[in-house]
Amino acid sequence: MTTALPTLDRSAVRSFVDAHVVPEADRWDRAGAIPEEFLARLTEAGLWAPFLPPEVGGAGLDMRGLGAVHEEIGRGCSSVRSLLTVHTMVSWAVQRWGSDAQRERWLPDLAAGRVLGAFCLSEPGAGSDAVGITTTATAHGGGWLLSGVKKWITNGARADLFLVFARNGSGISAFLVPRTAPGVRVEPIHDMLGTRASMLAEVAFDEVLLGPDALVGPSGFASGMVLSGVLDLGRYSVAAGSVGIVQACLDASAGYAAQRTVGGAPLSELQLIRAKLSDMVTDVRAARLLCEEAGRLKDAGDSATIMATWVAKYFASTAAARHATEAVQIHGALGCAPGSPTARFYRDAKVMEIIEGSSEIQRITIADEAFRQDYGRTPEDQR
Repeated sequence: MTTALPTLDRSAVRSFVDAHVVPEADRWDRAGAIPEEFLARLTEAGLWAPFLPPEVGGAGLDMRGLGAVHEEIGRGCSSVRSLLTVHTMVSWAVQRWGSDAQRERWLPDLAAGRVLGAFCLSEPGAGSDAVGITTTATAHGGGWLLSGVKKWITNGARADLFLVFARNGSGISAFLVPRTAPGVRVEPIHDMLGTRASMLAEVAFDEVLLGPDALVGPSGFASGMVLSGVLDLGRYSVAAGSVGIVQACLDASAGYAAQRTVGGAPLSELQLIRAKLSDMVTDVRAARLLCEEAGRLKDAGDSATIMATWVAKYFASTAAARHATEAVQIHGALGCAPGSPTARFYRDAKVMEIIEGSSEIQRITIADEAFRQDYGRTPEDQR
């Protein structure tokens, strides 16, 4: 039986991942779900929301520490890391913007993993574009009437509590919706390209009646929260998890190249193989440092963390996709085989370039920042 980790440092989480995640990740990927017994292990280890304060059952972990936790989990299984990501987003939203009553009701259970959260922003046809939200929340009898459909919801098939973003007049508001609320319908989504065990679902809300206590923050406040708060934290987690994918690719490729022989000599002696490995070593260190910078700025309350997180996520996710491709190449046919960890890394890495801000959107945002800073003149200045 797993008990709470003695410390939540990188070494302890790495040992947990090596013992309980790495041996099972491919089986979970094939099954398309994380079993309940492992979800209980995460609860016992205190890994669901360790950044929450001790008074509600968390460990008070800082953001740099949280990044290290999510990197190590991502090294073992991106699907598990995805569950932690969305649970983190919901827990942080309640802690940051919830009322005293909402914190008292939800935070202890979220910290302990007795209630699992899911983040409901994406919609059919709109993706995660907040401007395109069509789900509505209409004032009704002192509360709200929620109607709409959310899609590609990580942990949607399992979650107990949904953080739902809906259009409320001209603004967007956030609501806490229990899975058991009448009118909530969940349809699991299977056989995705990557993160296959993250238990995605389409979640429909058919005139779900909510009390006034379901609203998170002031009415119409969620637009700013989505852009600068909760999505930033999710992006940070994905960046850290992408570093974990690169590390997993490096570990697998170095181990395989050392024991595989070609023409009687180890594969590791081929210069092209050594070049691929040296690029993995360099990029995993660079990506980790970018994530650590973003985490340090978060801990300092510095608004520069927003752009630092964009940069970290862009670099780490593209590096993960690039090196997962190389890992498959190094393994050859074995890397393409059913149940191959490198095949899973390849599929999961592609997803990292899409979720929490696609690489294309990130490049535009980062370029915009270049024009705003001293190291770049605006197009008008260049005329």
